[in-house]
Amino acid sequence: MGFFSFFTLTQEIAIDLGTANTIIIHDDKIVVDEPSVVALEKKTDMFVAVGEKARQMHEKTAPHIKTIRPLRDGVIADFQAAEQMIRGMVKMVNPRRRWFTPSLRMVICIPSGSTEVEIRAVRDAAEKAGGRDVYMIYEPMAAAIGIGIDVTAPEGNMIVDIGGGSTEIAVISLGGIVSNKSIRIAGDDLTADIQEYMRRQHNVRIGERTAELIKINVGSALTELADPPEDYIVHGPNQMTALPMEIPVSYQEVSHCIEKSISKIEAAVLGALEQTPPELYADLVRNGIYLAGGGALLRGLDKRLTDKIGITFHIAEDPLHAVAKGTGVALKNIDEFNFLIR
Repeated sequence: MGFFSFFTLTQEIAIDLGTANTIIIHDDKIVVDEPSVVALEKKTDMFVAVGEKARQMHEKTAPHIKTIRPLRDGVIADFQAAEQMIRGMVKMVNPRRRWFTPSLRMVICIPSGSTEVEIRAVRDAAEKAGGRDVYMIYEPMAAAIGIGIDVTAPEGNMIVDIGGGSTEIAVISLGGIVSNKSIRIAGDDLTADIQEYMRRQHNVRIGERTAELIKINVGSALTELADPPEDYIVHGPNQMTALPMEIPVSYQEVSHCIEKSISKIEAAVLGALEQTPPELYADLVRNGIYLAGGGALLRGLDKRLTDKIGITFHIAEDPLHAVAKGTGVALKNIDEFNFLIR
């Protein structure tokens, strides 16, 4: 390797740019797995922190610092903050290599319902963060590859990827998305439902992080579980008196308060099935439907969907990282995969 070619070294990374978490894969390993949050100076927009450090500041910051989640509903809502976040997370990949900047080749996943403007926003943010060669892949396709499905086979497979900002539903066959539905109802909406329920039912104010913890600890899609979790104790101020309250929250309560959002996801799955050609529909009945994303971890969701729709739902082996792993595989096969977006 010559002297100048050393300085034009290309670093290849795969990015799962999620509303809740951003995951970066480099050399077939997950090297960054951080919340999609960035902290900036209010006046200057100067970078302060990113990822877990920024999340810990969220809703707790001093007046001169603001914390931003740059992605909403699976797409970029704040372009400058998204660029700062991507730049900060890319630096985490190899923090010691500071005396020269490698050329970056990136594969980034995007929601299947993204508009041209939204796709352009992701590309621009990635290029401004240092990306020289930027490719994109739709999230359901990446999830299918990450689960281990042969997406190029002449056989239908359905993926339901429930992320933080959007739920992506797609039927995949022969390396393409045959039918898809992307709805802006996902993990963030379940968190908001819990916040609203606690305010209305228990007269207590809770933040986004507390609602997220309730969802993780006692979240359920069913009111009856074979192995129910213990009640989760919530501390917060009374809305009227501001005095501290301690409230036990059960999984049945959470199941009731997120019912509307879960029903919308059910309806979207049925809508995608209606658009599926008969031959591929037969494959889905035989193969089952795969659940990926953080929402797949919601207790009882697979059973509820199986009972409602009549097709077996399987939870991916590692639902949180399925999309990221698939994006990593796409990075290694850029020349073979003709469904990547340039």
